[in-house]
Amino acid sequence: MKSKWIMTVLGVALAGMLAVGCGGEKKEETKAEAPKQEAPAAKKLVLGVAGAQSGDLASYGLPSVNAAKLVAKELNAKGGVNGMMVEVLPMDDQCKPELATNAATKLVSEKVSIVIGHICSGATKAALPIYKDAKVVVMSPSATSTELTQSGNYPNFFRTISYDLIQGNAAAGFATAELKVKKIAVIHDKGDYGKGFAESAKKAIEDGKVAKVVLFEGITPGGVDYSAVIQKIKAAGADCVLFGGYHPEASKIVTQMHKKGMKIAFVSDDGVKDDTFIKTAGPDAEGVYATGPQILADNEVFKKALADHQKEFGSEPGAFYSQAYAAAQALLNAVAKAGSTDYDKVVAALRSEYIETPVGKIKFDAKGDAEGVSFSVYQVKDGKYVLVK
Repeated sequence: MKSKWIMTVLGVALAGMLAVGCGGEKKEETKAEAPKQEAPAAKKLVLGVAGAQSGDLASYGLPSVNAAKLVAKELNAKGGVNGMMVEVLPMDDQCKPELATNAATKLVSEKVSIVIGHICSGATKAALPIYKDAKVVVMSPSATSTELTQSGNYPNFFRTISYDLIQGNAAAGFATAELKVKKIAVIHDKGDYGKGFAESAKKAIEDGKVAKVVLFEGITPGGVDYSAVIQKIKAAGADCVLFGGYHPEASKIVTQMHKKGMKIAFVSDDGVKDDTFIKTAGPDAEGVYATGPQILADNEVFKKALADHQKEFGSEPGAFYSQAYAAAQALLNAVAKAGSTDYDKVVAALRSEYIETPVGKIKFDAKGDAEGVSFSVYQVKDGKYVLVK
């Protein structure tokens, strides 16, 4: 019995080994006949978005990221651009020139050929030479320094907002013609944007000859106490302050002026036309005037862009959203019309191809400015900016 049992076990084991061996050989044959195929990587078109995405001025930059994502999402749902899926690549510069150069270098290293940005004029000016050397097309929704386009130094730069020569004239004209002020203190933050706006306004006031600039003074951004310049404004007998700069400094100046009993007219720029200014200044924001991009409330693309943001992010979009949305549309449309990301072809398409956007039906002039865009004047009433003129 024992011997018979041993033979039975050996027989079963041998059969199992043979079965395993046959199975292994069959498996190898299957591999050889039908090797596994890897799917090819999908082509993509990277859209860089550079600007303040953290820090005090993030409220100006984050809406641009959201705008780019929404435009990319819509195009990708239709098959992308020239068969490429659009990928948005944000890059933070906090509106600081030294960080802007880092952001530009990183985007160039990522082989990005189109960029929305930057947000602040000083940061934009610092970054543009890097993009220019790399032949990268850049379009800002908010950098208004006159020099950026009018100097002719940056043929790769475009923008969907007008510039400070126009904005300064609008602010000065409103102060003198509508508010009827006679003695204006022009204050600025010494930056490319703030000072450029202030200089344009000063020239417009002096050319108009119906009011006088009684003080032209620069302040240091990031300060806590602006009592020294406020005292100069008071001593000059100004009946209006015209400020060039951003909301952190504007909110402090307005608040400190009111604490000293100075409740004269305060007119500023689109760097102050932001809900963050109202939140920071609180009740002291009431009555403040600021220039800002014209809003086309009846424009169908504008209405759709707002509705899409509300649906996707559950909030109002914030400053320069419409201009960033238009920039994303214009850049991606130019790539589509050019049939590639070739620099010369994209630039030519931007200058020749119209596109319907939230800021109107636009194309760009030879210097890079969007045709037909302009500024309006707004005032804080009951905690919100409302259109005045």
